Amino acid sequence: MEEELERAKERVMQEVEKHDVKFIRLWFTDLLGQLKSFAITREWLEKALEEGMGFDGSSIAGYQEIHESDMIAMPDPTTFRILPWRPQEKAVARMICDVLNPDRTPYEADPRYILKNELAKVKSMGYDFYTGPELEFFYFKSNNCPPSCFPEPIDVGGYFDLTPLDLATDLRRDTIFTLEAMGINVEFSHHEVAPSQHEIDMHYADALEMADNAVTFKLVVKEIARKYGVYASFMPKPLFGENGSGMHTHQSLFKGDANTFFDPNDEYNLSKEGKHYVAGLLKHAKECALIYAQTVNSYKRLVPGYEAPVYIAWGRRNRSALVRVPMYNPGKEKTTRAELRCPDPASNPYLVFAVMLASGLEGIKNEYPLPEPIERNIFKMSEKERKELGIDSLPATLGEAIVEAENSKLLRETLGETVFERLIELKKEEWDNYRIQVTEYEIKKYFPIL
Repeated sequence: MEEELERAKERVMQEVEKHDVKFIRLWFTDLLGQLKSFAITREWLEKALEEGMGFDGSSIAGYQEIHESDMIAMPDPTTFRILPWRPQEKAVARMICDVLNPDRTPYEADPRYILKNELAKVKSMGYDFYTGPELEFFYFKSNNCPPSCFPEPIDVGGYFDLTPLDLATDLRRDTIFTLEAMGINVEFSHHEVAPSQHEIDMHYADALEMADNAVTFKLVVKEIARKYGVYASFMPKPLFGENGSGMHTHQSLFKGDANTFFDPNDEYNLSKEGKHYVAGLLKHAKECALIYAQTVNSYKRLVPGYEAPVYIAWGRRNRSALVRVPMYNPGKEKTTRAELRCPDPASNPYLVFAVMLASGLEGIKNEYPLPEPIERNIFKMSEKERKELGIDSLPATLGEAIVEAENSKLLRETLGETVFERLIELKKEEWDNYRIQVTEYEIKKYFPIL
């Protein structure tokens, strides 16, 4: 491991020399998943690779108090990439960092560390964990709106539409070229259901690599949009009456080259481990909703009728269920997977993947029984039918999600005591700030008559 790290550092120094890199941006995320960055010049690169670079953690959401603010950003040399949208003369590169304490121990509130910690657990059980998120987003004409206006889409296209309804073909094309230039493997892209809504899907990868790719993906989408004079938004529900944006996340466990979710003799082609894993996702979904859907706006997306999963059930072809296990394609055993459909792209992918994995592993360790699949449209069922089938639902608001999370042993153990408490505090503050707002809806409905 130490030898591989040294070789990676050597490759970084060689790439910097070869491509005339002048600036290196050091990236990490705050607790809520917002990408943070500062730049060093190449003269400081060798020091950064050996010792890391110090920064003030007291100004980062969810990080340290001001009296213990010294932090170290330690770049991971395997994440070195040149930024294609920046000038190539005196080029700019980036490395994603692990955040350390001054004594060089891992910082417990670093989301990347939380995921790495969970991956170490699954590795000790003999598994490798892979994920493949589908990130949806919108293009708007601008992000500058006066009060009481709404985002303006750039097209009126729908699912799989082409020109003239889809006006973002070139934006997606350039975005994919940029992602590929940064080593991110893209499978396909298309216009989504809502006006000006789009999706670009990355090929599945190791969960840590994919979390790094996901935060990179969001920045790339925004940078290419800016180049075209438009604004890309990962807000879960920016338009009233239209579908919101999700981050449906496909996940699987492997042992070597074998997908442990696959069983050729099972009626669903799902192994015992796979069934227990899916049962874990279902059992812990309510308490983990705060991680999967972490904003007030997230719960405007999670309502029946807009293809967003609300009801806690699983199926194979049923996209109204919370978890989908796509039907087996002969000869494609490695593609057997579970798709969790409630996360949205405003979430922190490091925490989402960590909490998903923790839920699934609880299912495996405790051998949770998997209920029968639901292959009917749950949205069209009556409340009585859902109750008879034992179908529960996700929290309806951020406030409800906070209550569920506060009582979660799994979240507390996965995030760690400090992060758990800080996250609850941040989300309570957001919920309280939202509850006291007087909205345009209330003024229009009540002001003229009361």
